[in-house]
Amino acid sequence: MKAAVYYSTGGPEVFRYEEVADPIIRDNSVLIQVGAVGIQGGDVLNRQGGALASNPHIVGYQVGGVVIATGPKVTTLQVGQKVAATMAFGSHAELVSVPETSAFAVPDSMSVNDAAGIPIEFGTADDCLFEFGGLQSGETVLIQAGASGVGLAAIQLAKQAGASMVLATASSDERLDRLHEYGLDHGINYSNTDVAAQVMRLTDGKGVNLVVDSVGGKTLEGSIASLAYRGRVSWVGRAGREEKAPEIWPIMMKNGSINGVFLGAELAVNPVRTRTMIEGLIARIAAGQLSVVTDKVFPLAEAEAAHRYIESRQAFGRVLLVP
Repeated sequence: MKAAVYYSTGGPEVFRYEEVADPIIRDNSVLIQVGAVGIQGGDVLNRQGGALASNPHIVGYQVGGVVIATGPKVTTLQVGQKVAATMAFGSHAELVSVPETSAFAVPDSMSVNDAAGIPIEFGTADDCLFEFGGLQSGETVLIQAGASGVGLAAIQLAKQAGASMVLATASSDERLDRLHEYGLDHGINYSNTDVAAQVMRLTDGKGVNLVVDSVGGKTLEGSIASLAYRGRVSWVGRAGREEKAPEIWPIMMKNGSINGVFLGAELAVNPVRTRTMIEGLIARIAAGQLSVVTDKVFPLAEAEAAHRYIESRQAFGRVLLVP
């Protein structure tokens, strides 16, 4: 099979498009013909400096595709079935082999492009808002990096859950304007505005009940400053790539709380809960209640260009690779 691989970590230029061995089908696994790769923020971070679990290494967490073979112990999936699948690494390829429990059936009517943008983005957003964030109807929420895959999912989910005010940040007014069709009430351009000050202005000095923060660093400090008394932060990443640890002590003054959120751990530790949650999200997307937003699609051979585009911070929603 063909894959986008690298032999050492670094910038996008480390990618090579090469022929590699097909993945092994184990007793409890399915082989998937990849239709689309949903590039994750973690894919970029791992390419920059993560561990090389294989040599050459194929990075990547999530795909949409079609099952083309199953192991003898597989009982819930069949050849020809469309799926969304997650994995520790290996998505940037024509084929992936994953445990049956890591693949989620999607309706035939759903495109593989949409399937490639569901479990991690929507599952993470759902956990940030509800399982760990405790969002209740009538509360206010701030979504940092609202134009990201997780951000767009969180805006939709928060609005549909009855949040009284949904705020989000982005680096341009154009991207903020586009977010309104997904449920945004107020956008904040973090490139030219003090986010916390604007949040306080929009909430009449009260702050928000919940912040979903996938950026970390100085942004997390702003998230804490944006909180209402006894507010909560769901901290789900460090997309800002800052080395200096954020200063979080001011959260004490508000009797607030920070929950670290990592969907990968929940998928492993609480598979029944997370599968039910993700299957419910797939059903809502299939019914047109939620939208997977795709910005650009690149050929798999152009993984370098796709990663460069993500790093430019211009994307609005998901960036895909198509074999």
